[in-house]
Parts: sequence; structure tokens; C-alpha cells
Amino acid sequence: MTADSKTSLQTRALRYLARREYSRHELEQKLAAHENSQQQVSDLLDQLERDGYLSTERFAEQTARIRRSRLGSQRIVRELKEKGVDEHVIADILPGLQETDFETAWRIWQKKFGAPPADLKARGKQIRFMMSRGFSSDTINTILSQAGKEDT
Repeated sequence: MTADSKTSLQTRALRYLARREYSRHELEQKLAAHENSQQQVSDLLDQLERDGYLSTERFAEQTARIRRSRLGSQRIVRELKEKGVDEHVIADILPGLQETDFETAWRIWQKKFGAPPADLKARGKQIRFMMSRGFSSDTINTILSQAGKEDT
């Protein structure tokens, strides 16, 4: 690989990182489409990590912070795993996510439904919606039981 193409690849990587944080896996996939040498991409990613431009921990924290207002901890964890974030990084941010799961679920449920389900069909709809957002069945059941108590 020539020095020109290495600079081009580095410029491309820095442009991506200037827009938003990426996990190493994500950025590797994006850059691999523009470079034949996998070793060159790997070397560049190592350099970016050493220089502090690429940080999987920072990516995980930012993703969790941004997605938190609309998603539960289970869905955020699944998305981080899909983007190649290591288990130990996920384990570091998980307690903070789980700590606010109930408040987030309650806020989302209030905005979407605001009233306890009138029948089993409506209850199923609310449960499916909340599960698709990444909340545990325990959290969902607590939300629905509290909503039922407030309604009476």
C-alpha cells in the first residue's frame, strides 16, 4: 500500500469519527469496503485507538446515553453487542442502565398509552410494545400493575 492510500484511508476514518463515535468493529467494516488490505485497516485502527480518536468505551457510553430516553437496557445491550462492543465494556455500563430502567419504562408507557389496558388484547399490545423497546417482563408487569392501582 502506498503512503497516499494510507493517508486517504486515515482521512476517511477521521471523517467518520468526526461525525459520531464508532465501535472498532463498525469502523473496521466501513473502512474494509475501501481497502483491500485487512492488515492495513487493522493497523490504522490500532493507531487511532492509541491516539484516542477511537474508543469503544466512549462509543458504548454515548450510545447508551442517546438511546436511553427511548429504549430499555436489554435493547441497548443487544444493539451494543451487534456493533461489536466487548462484554466487559457492556458490563461496565449495564448497572447504570438498569438503575433507570423503571423510570424510563414508566415515562415511555405514559407517553404511548397513559391508561391501564381495558382488556387482555390491549394488555398484550402494551406488553409487546414495551418488550420491543427492551424492557424486562418484570419491569413491564410492575408498570402495568402500578397503572392499574393509580386508575382505581
